[in-house]
Amino acid sequence: MKMKKTFMVAAALSAAVTLCSLALPQEPEKPKNLKVLPKNISHDELIATMRGFNAALGVKCGYCHAPQKDDPKKLDFASDENQHKDIARSMMKMTHRINKKFFKGTEVMSVSCYTCHHGNEEPKTKPDEAPAK
Repeated sequence: MKMKKTFMVAAALSAAVTLCSLALPQEPEKPKNLKVLPKNISHDELIATMRGFNAALGVKCGYCHAPQKDDPKKLDFASDENQHKDIARSMMKMTHRINKKFFKGTEVMSVSCYTCHHGNEEPKTKPDEAPAK
């Protein structure tokens, strides 16, 4: 009887520990293949940066990120197969150089993706026509 009781307590404790560990928030996977963004960027900062690109260009994540080979419904964020990702990296470097050279890196006055794209995939090369009077 005592052995059975000890076994039941041990099993209950084991189950409780297992359930508690499942309930704890899991550490997000570290980003791979960062070439322009800081390698130590936090998960939250990375998501905020990507959402900024989404808004500035009016696109979804699949615009720059390639689908996974084994499951095309999911994205392979580390892949370099989508050419838009390389273009985005070049644009990030360009805006960084402009901001550093002309605006001394201050956020008060700086250029960003939105400066040229205004929510469009491609920046306009000329302004919209003025309405006829």
